[in-house]
Amino acid sequence: MENNKAIKKYFPIFVLPTLLAFILFFFIPFVMGFVLSFTKFKVITDAHFIGFKNYIRAFTLNNEFIHALGFTSLFTVVSVITVNVFAFILALLLTHGLKGTNFFRSVFFMPNLIGGIVLGYIWNLLINGVLLRYFGEDISFNAKYGFWGLVILTNWQLIGYMMVIYIAGLQNISSELLEAASIDGASSFATLFKIKIPMVMPSITICMFLTLTNSFKMFDQNLALTNGAPGTETEMLALNIYKTFYGRTGFQGVGQAKAVVFFIIVAVIAFVQLKLTNTKEIEQ
Repeated sequence: MENNKAIKKYFPIFVLPTLLAFILFFFIPFVMGFVLSFTKFKVITDAHFIGFKNYIRAFTLNNEFIHALGFTSLFTVVSVITVNVFAFILALLLTHGLKGTNFFRSVFFMPNLIGGIVLGYIWNLLINGVLLRYFGEDISFNAKYGFWGLVILTNWQLIGYMMVIYIAGLQNISSELLEAASIDGASSFATLFKIKIPMVMPSITICMFLTLTNSFKMFDQNLALTNGAPGTETEMLALNIYKTFYGRTGFQGVGQAKAVVFFIIVAVIAFVQLKLTNTKEIEQ
């Protein structure tokens, strides 16, 4: 009881700094951005209400936003699948008592510590070097190279981080359960799909959420690796919004409307994904 009273007494003191930071740096800017999406402005002190015109222009202006949405969606689907499959395979390999396991875990995790801009420029040099040598062109000439370059970069950056989460999930599986399955004659394939995967569903939920949101809102890597080239064919949503807001005079309201739509799309997709994977956890 005394501990509960102490927690209630000091709870506001510990919560207040985080709550203030959330209100000042997220909630207030978000509300201001939502309001500004219905206005025409160059600076926020000179905003004029124009209704839904910004949203209409966002979806009809050169179809750039629609194309960016399609490109981002395709990229996200491919990245979520490849990152999680490879990360899970690595986690399985590194939880079987292989020599040098800790070394390999560290090596695979290290790319996650590098900033997105730096990664983008590094892979730009690497991919362009290969393309120029063997195909005589660079990444800015072909959208296919840009797409797969972004997929490779994302995999290289995120696989190690997701691998660590999967390793934690696999190590929490009861050894008695695995031993019982072995005694009952369950094959490695059956053990994987009937025991291991169902038991690590919480880890799968987390990893899918992280890869989905990180892929959908990718900006740094897209800017550094392709900058949307050729033309705007490899331009993802975040980069499209950035260029609309900062690259076109008088289009700040349109950029803000795109940002609101972008937030809604990411929030809805993330919510649906969490619901679906959480349901699988409950069923197991």
